[in-house]
Amino acid sequence: MKAVGRLGAVGPPVGAAALALVLLSGWTAVGGAGRARPVEAGPGWVLLPPAGAASATAAFFTVRNPGDVPDELTGASWQFGGRITPKRHLHQGAAGRWEAAPALPVPGRGELRMTPEDADLMIADPPPLRAGQWVEFTLTFRHSPPLRLAAQVLPAAERPR
Repeated sequence: MKAVGRLGAVGPPVGAAALALVLLSGWTAVGGAGRARPVEAGPGWVLLPPAGAASATAAFFTVRNPGDVPDELTGASWQFGGRITPKRHLHQGAAGRWEAAPALPVPGRGELRMTPEDADLMIADPPPLRAGQWVEFTLTFRHSPPLRLAAQVLPAAERPR
């Protein structure tokens, strides 16, 4: 009789723990707990180089990470080939400089928002580009699959703010 009483006392907590384990396992299986989810991005833009000064330009995208696991933008290519370098702007008072970056972080449940003041993809020796033109890019990441995106060529005065 005492064994039945003990079983009755332990049954509800053991059952609740088993139910919690089943629910947490299901949540993890569908990507809800600390699992990487592919990053996402929409169209970007490319800075139209001033006439006669096209030794380099830059491309800008906003990359969102819906998952909990941080990711990194590790590289990029575009339809014209050539070298594209991820870079960061380092601010030093009123001045600053840029520095090549091996990767640009995309925080979990956050975004990498590239701007001329922070981070971008530097494009060396671009071909002639025209305002309004759309060009194709492929962004590569440490954990996520590559993203194929389009970017519109814009003069500095028309860039998104």
